[in-house]
Amino acid sequence: MGNWSKLQTEQRNPATECIDEVSTLEMLAIINREDALVPTAVATQLAPIAEAVDLIASQLGNGGRLFYLGAGTSGRLGVLDAAECPPTFGASPQLVQGLIAGGPAALRQAVEGAEDDREAAPSELALRDLGPNDVLMGIAASGVTPFVISGMEYAAQQGCPTIFFTCSPTAAKSVAASIKIVPEVGPEVLTGSTRMKAGTATKLVLNMISTGAMVKLGKTYGNLMVDLQPTNAKLRDRAERIFATLTGASPQVAAARLQAAEGGLKLALVMELCQLDRAQAQHLLDTCGGSVKAATLATGASPCNTQT
Repeated sequence: MGNWSKLQTEQRNPATECIDEVSTLEMLAIINREDALVPTAVATQLAPIAEAVDLIASQLGNGGRLFYLGAGTSGRLGVLDAAECPPTFGASPQLVQGLIAGGPAALRQAVEGAEDDREAAPSELALRDLGPNDVLMGIAASGVTPFVISGMEYAAQQGCPTIFFTCSPTAAKSVAASIKIVPEVGPEVLTGSTRMKAGTATKLVLNMISTGAMVKLGKTYGNLMVDLQPTNAKLRDRAERIFATLTGASPQVAAARLQAAEGGLKLALVMELCQLDRAQAQHLLDTCGGSVKAATLATGASPCNTQT
């Protein structure tokens, strides 16, 4: 696209034209009022977001992977969301991957010009053997980032379904994708600074997508993260509290049961709730797709202190 001035993300915001002339408090109030518009814009996109969640859950459930692809703020947010999936949901680091223009160095410092490289994304995706079982989500606030667009084109050539996120409805019309998510957040507080409202919208949508997909994959029991990885003191404590909540066990018993399961909260829960030894519990979990809820339903077990 040669005329970026027509993009919604490049328009000047009349509500912030005098932001450099007001008091600090009023400046922050202006920014806050603009930020408050973002959830409403995201709410208009719940239907395509739901489609994306269902697609991703289906692909991941069949052995596929999810790739986020972006540049600048968009790329960093994709990498962030991917990085949170292993500790939160016990997912393999390979299951959800974030790729950013300019590579890992671009996470800490802007790599100027990287977003214009049309060869980089296809090369990165080829190295990862992207295929029909995977999903590629291109994230481009402006909707015209060459790094993202070329990656999506490559994905389509490989038969890989694609999701496109942008805050630019005009640009979205010219991009081919299986699903398009286009929240119209309006012009930015600072003209063109898509790290602001567009970045907030991106974070909200990525939270919905990864959380929704993992819930559908049985990574939670109700709103409890039963597949978390207890890799630090806080998470070990949370795992013990979740175990106690669902089983009625004392903190001491919870700690002992988790130790017996080598920290595997789901395994410990199925052992306790279904009264199975470790091998039997693991077999039942595998049979039930890793879902604690499905395992308890299959055996008629009844968790304590839960309405689900």
